[in-house]
Amino acid sequence: MQEQYLLEPLSDDKIDELTPEEMKIILRGERDLIRQYKSYINDLESELFKNQQKTFLLEEQSIQIKHRLFGKSSEKSDKKSSPDKKKKEPRKRVLLPSERYPNLDIVEKRVELDKLPTCPCCSKDMKDSGLTEMSEYLTVIPKRYYVVQQHRVKYRCSTCQDGLVTAPAIPKIKAGSSYSDEMVVDVALSKYCDLIPVERYVQMAVRGGVSGLPANTLIQGTHNLADFLAPVYNKIKSEILSSKVLHADETPHRMLEGDDKSNWYLWGFSNESASYFEAHDTRSGSVASDIIKMSLCEYLVSDVFSGYSKAVWFPGDSVLLISQRLCPIVFFI
Repeated sequence: MQEQYLLEPLSDDKIDELTPEEMKIILRGERDLIRQYKSYINDLESELFKNQQKTFLLEEQSIQIKHRLFGKSSEKSDKKSSPDKKKKEPRKRVLLPSERYPNLDIVEKRVELDKLPTCPCCSKDMKDSGLTEMSEYLTVIPKRYYVVQQHRVKYRCSTCQDGLVTAPAIPKIKAGSSYSDEMVVDVALSKYCDLIPVERYVQMAVRGGVSGLPANTLIQGTHNLADFLAPVYNKIKSEILSSKVLHADETPHRMLEGDDKSNWYLWGFSNESASYFEAHDTRSGSVASDIIKMSLCEYLVSDVFSGYSKAVWFPGDSVLLISQRLCPIVFFI
């Protein structure tokens, strides 16, 4: 019976009878009651939301069951389907980006409202339900240039105060270069794989905030990379020369600068595991002859270019030339 007075407001005459200490006790008690009732109301609202969700789910399941039982697809018909009507193939599901590109990293991004929304039904503040709606899209991080300040630590002797040792610099393709190995490789891939001229690479760098890149220095960087990779190039050549079966082909290669003759040719020699290329200003069979003279080649597979016929003509040698057209033609020389 005492609980019915807990929420009743005090009249002015009752408040006047209270001491300061009693007033503090009553205020603290009302504050605790308000907090308890708010927590109780939140629990009730959460329980109501869960019940509404369960009711909605049951209604949806009920509709699906009734549709399956009483829908048109369940009605039996004696009429045979017309043979002219072709069964439509189900539409293929569009794959998500994570399914199309399974090798890419996935970054999760949570999208929240800055302010809690208001319920359209009761106009009360809503709260996080714990549910999310997921979608995917493919994105890219634009190329970003930055400067690395390398600080090499100096070590001193704490005993004699005389010795001083500096940590060595990180090895680079070109020692002392103002460009990192990553940038040199990026320029080389852009030029030789993507066929982007270095001058255009310089213009593209302006969009990244870097203006005034010297094109000549970048080109020199690709030459330094070529010198750095020369041992690998020679190893590939050694592997090609040790093959008994070689595939050969050549294609025109325009020389834009560095030589008076612009009509050059790119010669390629390959086996099952490697490819080796040389650039020459001639299409003469002497190029293939020089390779075969140095190699252990016994079978040469090529097109019908006459230069290869000259390349395999050696006194005392027995080299098989296979010429690939619509049907292979075999020449025993």
